[in-house]
Amino acid sequence: MSQGWTKRATTGLLVLADGTVIEGFGLGAEGAVEGEVCFNTALTGYQEILTDPSYAQQIVTFTFPHIGNVGANAEDHEDFSPLGNAGAVGAILRAEVSEPSNYRSAGHLDAWLKERGIVALSGIDTRALTALVREKGMPNAVIAHDPNGSFDIEKLKSRAREWPGIDGVDIAKLVATTDRSVWTERPWVWGGETAAETPVRYKIVAVDYGAKRNIFRLLASHGGEVTVVPPTTSAEDILAMEPDGVFLSNGPGDPAATGIYAVKEIGKLVASGVPLFGICLGHQLLALALGARTKKMHQGHHGANHPVMDYTTGKVEIVSMNHGFAVAADTLPSGVTETHRSLFDGSNCGLQLTEKPVFSVQHHPEASPGPQDSHYLFKRFFDMIDGYRGARSAA
Repeated sequence: MSQGWTKRATTGLLVLADGTVIEGFGLGAEGAVEGEVCFNTALTGYQEILTDPSYAQQIVTFTFPHIGNVGANAEDHEDFSPLGNAGAVGAILRAEVSEPSNYRSAGHLDAWLKERGIVALSGIDTRALTALVREKGMPNAVIAHDPNGSFDIEKLKSRAREWPGIDGVDIAKLVATTDRSVWTERPWVWGGETAAETPVRYKIVAVDYGAKRNIFRLLASHGGEVTVVPPTTSAEDILAMEPDGVFLSNGPGDPAATGIYAVKEIGKLVASGVPLFGICLGHQLLALALGARTKKMHQGHHGANHPVMDYTTGKVEIVSMNHGFAVAADTLPSGVTETHRSLFDGSNCGLQLTEKPVFSVQHHPEASPGPQDSHYLFKRFFDMIDGYRGARSAA
């Protein structure tokens, strides 16, 4: 699947678990790493995509051919990991990365990929690779880069074949914070500044399963003092902090595996009556805590142009998505309402409880692809908190 018009020596390989070998030109970090291959249809935001912790242990194929032409900077990363390198392990590109041309660029994408430890390939027929994923599902693979073009292909095939993948694996613990901290940064605005400071009105506890930074920014922009806690934090410890609301973050991996320790605690939070809002993995974990089931998707949802119907407003939103597992809507129990649904494949994208201030969505309202179609969900959360406060005062 490499581009046929060039005679450059092969310096990169993508080796699939079925033995398929795809040749390309390596860039970014050298070496070889296993991952699950997916594709992302977004036209912009490659830096945010590659640093999203939800892509941990995945190799992202970009369907847009020109990646890297606006360079990279120190601001557009999304991972909150203390290691500073949570996100995709590999990237697949169609065109060779050009010299950056953008006033915000601080360097070439190749150097940034090296710094992040991301192995990348260019010169790949990404349309053919995307078609393969659509037909056969997301394959396990090894992506390799050697400037000398020296590869032990049989060893790479063996690594790809033997890698167990992400099904049944709790990856959240590998990318989430291990210490409690307070988030204060507000959203970035045009010109490089941050939004004006909002007076603190709410105490929010955010459970980090692999969170994106812009979620915390938007929570802070509504007056939230956001305390971020590790994914294994008990409900008792969270409630002891007397939060006005609890947020369940996005993250990578199989929700059923993370749910082994998270579901019981989320169930206690739901029972407490405290307002609860979940995004992506947080949505899936909440569904599991309520008695629903999750399932692995054939090709997943990865892009910034997904239409989603919000049945609470009757409006269609254009949203950003990044998930390989989904909530099985037909398993939602009584008392739980489906609020959002994908108009691409009909999969579940949101839920709420009828008797408690609890809701969640599968998509990423903080990613702003519409550009801000889904920002109302943050306001909905804080309006819910105001209602909860009022009810407690009346009692």
